[in-house]
Amino acid sequence: MPQDDPKTLVSTDWLAQHLNDPDLRVLDASWYMPDAERDPKAEYAAAHIPGARFFDIDEIADTRSELPHTAPPPEKFMSRMRAMGVGDGHQVVVYDGAGLFSAARVWWLFKLMGHDDVAVLDGGLPKWQAEGRPIEDMAPILRERHMTARRQAHLIKDVTQVAEASKLGASQILDARSPGRFAGTEPEPRAGLRGGRIPGSRNLHYRALLNEDGTMKDPEALKSVFAAAGADLGKPVITTCGSGVTAAIINLALERVGHRAHALYDGSWAEWGMFDELKVETG
Repeated sequence: MPQDDPKTLVSTDWLAQHLNDPDLRVLDASWYMPDAERDPKAEYAAAHIPGARFFDIDEIADTRSELPHTAPPPEKFMSRMRAMGVGDGHQVVVYDGAGLFSAARVWWLFKLMGHDDVAVLDGGLPKWQAEGRPIEDMAPILRERHMTARRQAHLIKDVTQVAEASKLGASQILDARSPGRFAGTEPEPRAGLRGGRIPGSRNLHYRALLNEDGTMKDPEALKSVFAAAGADLGKPVITTCGSGVTAAIINLALERVGHRAHALYDGSWAEWGMFDELKVETG
């Protein structure tokens, strides 16, 4: 797979060459853990890639859910995208301010809604700025654009489906959290959650998929990372993490190595860790 693939991952060079394309839409999907003490909206207002719109992961979500930033209903997704001037026929490029972190979540959301022409910017805003490329602090002029969303149910799993996979093993569960959180030796950042992991799951910390500069490793290196984690790519994969954000980095990496049978557990540990009737493994 070439490095620049408008359905998975594109380089800063690719984006620079296509930045003025009339049907390109760039989204800043920055989101941070609370302990990062960063304000993504304020950072976007101060500096963003020219023409970028801000995608609010916490608002473009199912806000009726008690769980954080779960996938929105298709109607809400369509409404928000139309208002942002993002619609059918657009090539979407998503980036974030961490390098490659929350942008993968929005890439997955577009796939979930049936929009395939979407890629993550490899290395994100840090790489773009390090290369001296243009930024601006002006909000773009938005013109509504028609958007069609068709939910792809095979790309998302709920707690019942994950419990079945945990018990029967037909799908492999890969957890993107840190090794300490996976083992239950490190406290969860969200209050009230038990420590540990879904029984039978394997740990693949999302950072293992990335280079030091925040770019994603090449496909051959990714295959080695999956192998080292004990991932069986002959099976369907369900990804999970703390709240469904970094899990999507595994989904993106799977797509990069040509593994198509993958889905994301949207509730992730924010849901599994909450209910005592769901079994937990530690150590």
